[in-house]
Amino acid sequence: MRVRPRRLAAAFVAGALAVSLAACTANDSLADQYREGSNKGYIGADGVPIVETPPAERSDPIVFTGVSDSGETVTNEDYAGQVLVVNFWYAACGPCIVEAPRLEKSYEDLRGENVSFLGINTYDQAPTAASFAKDNGISYPSLLAVNDSKLKLSFADATPLTATPTTLVLDKQGRVAARIVGELGDASILTTLVRDALKEGS
Repeated sequence: MRVRPRRLAAAFVAGALAVSLAACTANDSLADQYREGSNKGYIGADGVPIVETPPAERSDPIVFTGVSDSGETVTNEDYAGQVLVVNFWYAACGPCIVEAPRLEKSYEDLRGENVSFLGINTYDQAPTAASFAKDNGISYPSLLAVNDSKLKLSFADATPLTATPTTLVLDKQGRVAARIVGELGDASILTTLVRDALKEGS
């Protein structure tokens, strides 16, 4: 599955999509971009909104600290100089279950490159999160946000945490380079977005 042809198609369908996007994401910046006729956002073949932001238009780096499902403290500094994929999920979320193997496939496809993956569980306690990872073959860590308001606030400007699942691609400076709102339809979409970010400044 190729991503780039859908970028071109988005310019032709943006007007029609703006109405439907406004109905379900009225406060979301993605809907605002479609209303403005921006080419930064487009819709994947599965209907999932995807936004890529050019480097000159990205917001400040995301600074965060959290505790993983294995009890380790993790911060943004652990990923300095890397592209970081951040996926927001919880165990009872149907689309999260469906997309889990696709995320893991992208993770495996990018193994050995300058990229890391990190989940952020928005609802569950550590045993549930760890059990989900084991049952679904997820080999990268997740932070627990259910009782961590500071962790949630760290990402509040980047994505609405109520839109689950959501996947962010952070560039090597820790800024949001791309955002997938909803279920990841295919691992290749995420892999392509990550490789776009990896090429920057190389």
